[in-house]
Amino acid sequence: MQPRLTAEFWIKAHIRKCNAAAIPAYVARRGDGTAGAILIKLNQLAAGCSVLAPANSLSGGRCWRRATGDEPVTEADADAYIERQLGFDPDLWVLEIEDPNGRHLLEEPVE
Repeated sequence: MQPRLTAEFWIKAHIRKCNAAAIPAYVARRGDGTAGAILIKLNQLAAGCSVLAPANSLSGGRCWRRATGDEPVTEADADAYIERQLGFDPDLWVLEIEDPNGRHLLEEPVE
């Protein structure tokens, strides 16, 4: 089994990575420091939002899936999706990344 980073460590590292590229990113909701799952709210401002959720790809590797669909949704719809997920997992982290071009700097593929 491969060692995993804590959610809090991964979040902090990704915020630094985004900030270094002049992409605003911040913790919108703090979850459990070690085991909380992570959702990413990719806010493209006027173009809408996408919520990205971790998943396993068909090849067995890690990826991110567009939980709110292929096209951006309104911010209210993205927030409603996140609220529903909090009902299932109260330890959930939410990282918000704001970039009109949709840059997220994730290393894993987004499917």
